[in-house]
Amino acid sequence: MEIGIDSFASAMISNDKDRAAASQIAIAELLERIEIADRASLDVFGIGEHHRKEFLDSAPAVILAAAASRTKKIRLTSAVTVLSAADPVRVFQNFATLDLISNGRAEMVVGRGSFTESFPLFGLQLKDYDALFAEKLDLLLQIRENEIVNWSGKFRPALNQQAIYPRPLQDPIPIWLGVGGTPESFIRAGILGLPLMVAIIGGETHRFRPLIDLYRAAGKEAGHKPEQLKVGLHSLGYVSDTTSKAIDDYYLGYAETFTRIGRERGWPPVTRNRFDAQNGPLGALLVGSPEEVAEKIIRHSEALGGISRFSFQMDNAALPQEKLLKSIQLIGEKVRPMVNGK
Repeated sequence: MEIGIDSFASAMISNDKDRAAASQIAIAELLERIEIADRASLDVFGIGEHHRKEFLDSAPAVILAAAASRTKKIRLTSAVTVLSAADPVRVFQNFATLDLISNGRAEMVVGRGSFTESFPLFGLQLKDYDALFAEKLDLLLQIRENEIVNWSGKFRPALNQQAIYPRPLQDPIPIWLGVGGTPESFIRAGILGLPLMVAIIGGETHRFRPLIDLYRAAGKEAGHKPEQLKVGLHSLGYVSDTTSKAIDDYYLGYAETFTRIGRERGWPPVTRNRFDAQNGPLGALLVGSPEEVAEKIIRHSEALGGISRFSFQMDNAALPQEKLLKSIQLIGEKVRPMVNGK
């Protein structure tokens, strides 16, 4: 199983006066984390895409390109590219360029995103939420398969015998479909034969098994080979030397972040009891010692019928850089070998 890290490039801004300086430091620290992940033999590092004050990942391909020049082996991916609000031509060109810079280590996870700021920002209508994504995904896949594209749709001008460059080093460049919890999204990924990245940030992970079964069944019916239908998980997690230390480090920042987001979305405030339930044997959180977290990843994989990739999202708890670096090292040096029986 591939083990990796995802980041939303938290800005760590304390006040507007210090925003530029704080942002510069946050980006420098993020690049250091990617470099350490590469040295720790992790398999993949992903950068999300948001258009909000608290994040610095509005241009993930730029961050990944900077990381490519400082790393050697680790795969570099989006997590996710908000394809609904993007031009598929530019998305392909950006990641094809990243693939050339990184010597064939680029990937993209495309999805619709969990926030909606990108729709008004780019002049789009929320009522077109699914139609935009379906059309743009179709175009992106056609560009991946064809150097010369003929295509027409509702939301973008047609392409007539249009050549699209550069072409990536990988043929084809990997495109994963990032999904939340709608059956239609899982079925669409299966029909298209795309690897599936499932974002599970709450609830009990095993409850996603029926949706993953829908994905595999749709893929099989469409004629895709089982090995093509890979499943990855993106979940919140953090590793320290002991479980009690990991929880002590992580809980307060996690509670503040998700209570704040909850005020926007109508969630109840985070309590320690709710956190402990989410971090229990069946819950989606993976906060603990290397041994406990490795056992939980294996348990999740078994419950879901086997997963190919697991990515930790850990920079949502305002943890200092030294703790994040230590966690990444523990994941690479201890968790990854235990998960893979080495």
